[in-house]
Amino acid sequence: MATGTQLALDESSSLEKQQTLFASLGELKSLLVAFSGGADSAYLAWAAHHVLGERSLAVTALSASFSRYDREQAEAFLRATGIRHEWIGTQEFDNPLYVANNADRCYHCKDELFDRMAELAAKRGFLAVAYGVNADDTRDFRPGHRAAREHQVLAPLLDASLHKDEIRQLSRIAGLSTWDRPASACLSSRIPYGTAVTPELLDKIDRSEAVLRELGFRQFRVRAHGELARVEVAPEEMSRALAPSVAEQIAAGLKALGFAFVTLDLEGYRQGSLNSLLKTK
Repeated sequence: MATGTQLALDESSSLEKQQTLFASLGELKSLLVAFSGGADSAYLAWAAHHVLGERSLAVTALSASFSRYDREQAEAFLRATGIRHEWIGTQEFDNPLYVANNADRCYHCKDELFDRMAELAAKRGFLAVAYGVNADDTRDFRPGHRAAREHQVLAPLLDASLHKDEIRQLSRIAGLSTWDRPASACLSSRIPYGTAVTPELLDKIDRSEAVLRELGFRQFRVRAHGELARVEVAPEEMSRALAPSVAEQIAAGLKALGFAFVTLDLEGYRQGSLNSLLKTK
């Protein structure tokens, strides 16, 4: 366990990085921020609003891959902070390369998002676009980063060398409700590569995860493998998921939504678990 002195030093370092972030944002004349409602994008949207005020605008893409719960959480955050915001529609499902769900699916999603944001920026006179990639995200397979580079999208959190735990710490200091929000990702990330992504399948997953949420689970995923639902829950929640009465409720709830089989992954929740199936040369 860290000592009080260590915690103070960590906080001081984080606050110093925050000042670096504020300084870089202050050099911009105006900014659109891609806002998904997760901890990183929420902190970036708050920081841009704090520094730029009306010269910043948070933008959220609506499509079948954005869950009902994530929208509710985003709306609550926006009401609490007063951050300027707009919803925009994206049409990634019109792109067969996205629907095919190969390993570069996220690239096509972000390419569509940044195309739409560029159109909005040109229409409204915003001079830059940014997204919430942080210093830890470069360690995982994230093809969406390539789209960001191609569109010249700024990465202020990464440029300030801010890590996930520092962003959560600074969010807590700022009083943001997202400081301890569980990791979130688009619904398409629940589908194995090579299985077509459809709005109908995403709705099934969305409703399945609502079952877990209603049962009180906090960090989880429902991964769809054909007729099989593979449920991941955080290690600290595993014992409750294994309790016969709870396991029965999970299975019954997901089968009612159309899954023939329901299994609990004994390795528990981990981000990007489907990336482990990618073959590396």
